[in-house]
Amino acid sequence: MPLHDVGYRAWQGVLRPRGLAAAVIAGTGIRLAWKSQWLRRAVLFAWSPALVFAGGFFAFEQAVEERLLGEQAGALGAGRAFDGLGMFGVMLADALGAAADADVDETRRLVWARLLLAFMRAPQAILLAIVIGLVAPPLVSGDLRAKAWFVYFTRPLGRGEYILGKAAVLAAIVSLITMVPALVLWLVGVLVSPSLMVAAATWDLPVRITLATAALTVPTVLLALAYSSLTAESRIAAFAWFATWVAGFIAHGALLGADMAAAAARPHAAAAADPFADLEAVAEGRTPRRLRWLATAAGIDAPVDRWAWLSPYHALGVVQAGIFGLEKRPAALLPPCLSLAAIAAVSLAVLLVRVDAPTRA
Repeated sequence: MPLHDVGYRAWQGVLRPRGLAAAVIAGTGIRLAWKSQWLRRAVLFAWSPALVFAGGFFAFEQAVEERLLGEQAGALGAGRAFDGLGMFGVMLADALGAAADADVDETRRLVWARLLLAFMRAPQAILLAIVIGLVAPPLVSGDLRAKAWFVYFTRPLGRGEYILGKAAVLAAIVSLITMVPALVLWLVGVLVSPSLMVAAATWDLPVRITLATAALTVPTVLLALAYSSLTAESRIAAFAWFATWVAGFIAHGALLGADMAAAAARPHAAAAADPFADLEAVAEGRTPRRLRWLATAAGIDAPVDRWAWLSPYHALGVVQAGIFGLEKRPAALLPPCLSLAAIAAVSLAVLLVRVDAPTRA
């Protein structure tokens, strides 16, 4: 059978400007990832803890409303309002009771910041590590395995645009799991508050949420893509990702546990020499030395965590606490910031070397 019309043919697709190459890669990657049912279920499951924290916002605003109405037992009302929230509810009730004479807006900003930080730290960061560990490994390693770089880099596409497009896929997932539900929580807090003017009093919290999400996104996304670019086997990249988080968590826990054990042993000798030291601490509103190790473990009145830089999870927590204004000690903030900056810089260098390595071979 003869062949007809052999040769060049007109392009029937839609041409995009050169500067939108990264956006095309990102859009295609997001659509392909979103086709996965387990990813949609994981995102839906990641939103479920927001219901619990929304209850915390409602309980706090109810306690504030009772105080504004002039009820006698303000702190007791706060305690009743936070029933069912466990230890975290007790902490919020204590914060409200301790701020009885303080400005209501300042107290609200403090408690909301603690709620938002706890939401972004405890459930969301753990779920995010799991989701990124399943989505990120095939992004670059799949291209290496399928030799898709023939398709990418035979076009006017730079490695910077390629990395930006792949990173945008993960950044969209990070935002969907952390930033969007946190902003919804802030909006819920505004809606259940006595006045919508609360939005003006807490205007900085959405900005802090965005900055905390960015601090989480940059090092984690670059690290995940760097692991993916080092091997054509997605399983190896996934193992390296999870091993990094687990090893950092174990190393941090072991060293912090040793410090806490040493700190718990010292007060016993001091208490034997001064049996009235704990009573003086209670009278002055400080944590008794006999209970300081427990306060450290619970995150109350905790000293500087000098081992946070070893664990990406704990380093991110310290940096996000600084963004929310809950951690202002330079000795606590500097090492985790340097650690995360080093992770981001090394990961970016690895990506710049690896993504177009087959074209230079």
